[in-house]
Amino acid sequence: MSLDDAYANAAYIPDADGFLTYWDETARSYRDAEHTLGRAQLNQPYGAHPDQAFDLFFPAGRPLGLMIFVHGGYWLRFGRRDFSHLAQGACARDWAVALPSYPLAPGATIPEITQSVALAIGQIANRIPGPIVLAGHSAGGQLVARMGQVDSGLSSEVRARIQSIVPISPVADLRPLLQTQMSGPLGLTEDIAKAESPALHPAPKTTRAHIWVGADERPAFLEQARLLAENWQSDLTVEPKKHHFDIIAGLEDPESDLLDALLGRAP
Repeated sequence: MSLDDAYANAAYIPDADGFLTYWDETARSYRDAEHTLGRAQLNQPYGAHPDQAFDLFFPAGRPLGLMIFVHGGYWLRFGRRDFSHLAQGACARDWAVALPSYPLAPGATIPEITQSVALAIGQIANRIPGPIVLAGHSAGGQLVARMGQVDSGLSSEVRARIQSIVPISPVADLRPLLQTQMSGPLGLTEDIAKAESPALHPAPKTTRAHIWVGADERPAFLEQARLLAENWQSDLTVEPKKHHFDIIAGLEDPESDLLDALLGRAP
């Protein structure tokens, strides 16, 4: 039985294309403005692949710590430049924010993408001292949740600095994707799906986790979020009136509950 419809988002979101346009325009505007102000380091390589690069945004003052946002797109599309604007909420709260890109499927497998994200986080962590918080959306939610496992590829020193992980609408169990058309381009096998599913692995021992999902999302994503929260015994927020595309909007707002979950309560 195919589960393609269960994991289709855009078809069930009014004016889905409008969100893509908004992301592109708002991200470009924010990125250009911050670069002009000297508060952005763009296109910083962390590996040999062209997509192994990150953008780093700075607050006006000394950073309290480092937030890293990992984008979604079912490991098949998008990049850091589509989501630059999501740095503005944390930057307004005096955190530095990094957004890495990573090699996409089918050119890279999900295990390779996991290792690429770990490599990015390790190198970004060398730039900014202090605590680290990780947020990721959809496939990015899977990737940041994977960083909580000891086999993620992160060093013990970097793992010890991670204060919180907030997977947003994560694909926490990859096994259902074996029944979708994505499984081919993703190179999924049963073994890979099990190994790369955070919900099937222990919760991070020393890191706070908070799972976040929209109440108006597809049932499959609500199930995925609840499964991860239950298996990890972590906090779960089902945000009212939010779907898969606007659930990340809270990262733009320094006073949002989503940012509070990630950074801690604003003073």
